[in-house]
Amino acid sequence: MNQPRPTIPALLERSAHEFGDETYLVTPTERLTYREAEHRSGQLARWLLAEGVGKGARVGLFFANGADWVSWWLAASRIGAVVIPLSTLYAPAEIAKVVRLADVGLLIAPTKILTIDVAERLEEALPELSGQPTNRLALRAAPYLRRIAFTGDSDRRWAMRYDESEPGVPQQILAAVEAEISPADLAIMIHTSGSTADPKGVLHTHGTLVRQTSTWPDAIRAVTGSVADARILCAMPFFWIGGLLATTGALHQPVTLLVMPRLDAGTALDLIERERATGIVGWPAFTQRLREHPTFSHRDLSSAPMLREGPLDIAMTDVPDGFPVHRTMSETAGGFVFTDMCIVDDDGNPVPDGSVGELLVRGIGVMAGYNKRERAETFDEDGWYHTGDRVYRNHGDPRLFYVGRTSELIKAAGANVSPLEVEAVIEQFADVAQCIVVGLDHPVRDEEVCAVVVPAAGGIDVQTLTARTRDQLSAYKVPTRWVFATSEQIPILASGKLNRRALRALVIDGTLTPTQ
Repeated sequence: MNQPRPTIPALLERSAHEFGDETYLVTPTERLTYREAEHRSGQLARWLLAEGVGKGARVGLFFANGADWVSWWLAASRIGAVVIPLSTLYAPAEIAKVVRLADVGLLIAPTKILTIDVAERLEEALPELSGQPTNRLALRAAPYLRRIAFTGDSDRRWAMRYDESEPGVPQQILAAVEAEISPADLAIMIHTSGSTADPKGVLHTHGTLVRQTSTWPDAIRAVTGSVADARILCAMPFFWIGGLLATTGALHQPVTLLVMPRLDAGTALDLIERERATGIVGWPAFTQRLREHPTFSHRDLSSAPMLREGPLDIAMTDVPDGFPVHRTMSETAGGFVFTDMCIVDDDGNPVPDGSVGELLVRGIGVMAGYNKRERAETFDEDGWYHTGDRVYRNHGDPRLFYVGRTSELIKAAGANVSPLEVEAVIEQFADVAQCIVVGLDHPVRDEEVCAVVVPAAGGIDVQTLTARTRDQLSAYKVPTRWVFATSEQIPILASGKLNRRALRALVIDGTLTPTQ
């Protein structure tokens, strides 16, 4: 396959030309080929241009996972707009905050997202909307927001409607615009998810986004065991980096993405079975939900053997030491392939292979920066971004292995304990479905190691579990507190990631009671 210029429009054009009839996206109700994605996004792009949207314009997208999200994302990318995906999980206050922080000028949305009345949600977020006399907006709370476009009918006078019958600018104008998109142009702003503080807007250029996703098809085939005709259930939201990695990565080579507007285990299993999925990408918590579904045991999942037999976390596939492969970050657009990396000790000196240190990254594979932050606030004087991630590399192995963030390490009797290492040992036991390790304050040891365990079918004897763990770990790493819980009791962030801080609080306040 010829390598396109590293821009989204060039990548889409090549995929439509070389494997256009292959299926790009499947939802419970829709199918979209690569050629259809090019055609549909082209219509939307021409409409956007006719509405005066162009290079550098900040376009917010408020859609659930599906064909509409992909089509509008491609459309805006094809004309050089900066796409700002908004999480459908946002509370009204969060919507208002991101629209303001990102300087969104045009917001595009359906009139309904699952059970959400979008007009009502936006009026909660931006109360000034109700008093707007026309759809040309002027809001103090979102001073750059000029228009909100719905893809369906609405009775709100402050909203305009996308009309597919309007032809937009001529096709030749769209082609001329696409020719002006360069790898250096900003493409997208992804807002980081977390449990505290304002979300940070991570800015990526077309070049970074295209390059960093180029290895995704091969990587996903490797970790899911898909030899050919990869059909991957994507349980990552498109509005965060994991989902964007999939939607862009699947433009490089034909990989069918199976997606749902809402994560539901039964719907996911239906899709996997019907479409003969070959693997899944998602957080371990959702994979656990699939395995606990009452129909899981008698489903035909022969096309995806790793779903039954593989680790709960695909980042644990073929790892040598019990630590997961680093999943990468929003700041590197989901990949490390075009990234300079250095692993350093506390004094900033490089560490040898096999030693743990902090990961530093720089180069064309790293973000352009954080929205509204100067470069000096983000990168050091040598251009390095300090990730705060504790990692190591083994000689001859290009992979990075993730030990945890400095803030996650448990200080037990003066020694650092990685929760991930302890979890990897305990989760290998057949009677354990899931294990999460946190640190609890201790008057003598500083912190003690606490393991929250979701049992598999049947009970677990704590003494036996402790003994088996001690056989494989140093004594100071063995949990001194054990808590049994159900998967529903394990708190997760809106992104699907485990919320360790909330889990620790549940143990401390007695909601989850230690067995000893």
